[in-house]
Amino acid sequence: MGDHDDLRKFITDLAVVHGRVVLSSGIEADWYVDLRRVTLHHQAAPLVGRVMLDLTADWEYDAVGGLTLGADPIAFSMLHAAAPTDRPRDAFVVRKAGKAHGMQRRIEGPDVAGRRVLAVEDTSTTGSSVLTAVEALREAGAEVIGVAVIVDRGAGDAVRAAGLPYRAAYTLADLGLVA
Repeated sequence: MGDHDDLRKFITDLAVVHGRVVLSSGIEADWYVDLRRVTLHHQAAPLVGRVMLDLTADWEYDAVGGLTLGADPIAFSMLHAAAPTDRPRDAFVVRKAGKAHGMQRRIEGPDVAGRRVLAVEDTSTTGSSVLTAVEALREAGAEVIGVAVIVDRGAGDAVRAAGLPYRAAYTLADLGLVA
C-alpha cells in the first residue's frame, strides 16, 4: 500500500465516528469525520503531509495554511514533508478573529503579502471555514491559488463558485460513507 491507501485506512479506522451529530454548518448527520484524530497522530501526520503535497503537486505555491484549528496540523505536516525537497513550503495560521493585543495579526507565521498560498482544511461541508480563511488571506495581500481538503463533504461547488480551484484527497465514497 502507498501513502494514499495508508492514510485512508487511518481515516476509516480512527476518524470516522458513528452517531448523531450536528456539524459546524448546522447540518445533522449520522456520522462525523474527526480528522484531528488523524492529523495529530504520530504515524498518520507524516502521511497527511505527503498526500496533500502529492494532491497539489502541480500547483505553484510557497505557503500553506487555513483557519485554525482544522487547517493547522495539515499545514505543519505539509511544511515538514516539503522541507527536505526542492520545493519547501512555509506554513501560516489564520485566526478566526484579529488579535486585540501584541501585533494584532490575524494571520500568524511568515508574511503572506504578495505570496502565492494554498488554503487547506481537514474536512468541509459548506466551504464556509475555508472561504473565511481565503477572505482573510486576500485582505492580507496573498494570492490564493486554490483550496485543498483531506475529506470533501460537499464544499467543492461553493469553493469553485468563489472562483477557486478545489481538490480533495478523499470523497465520502472513497471512505465508504454516504452523505
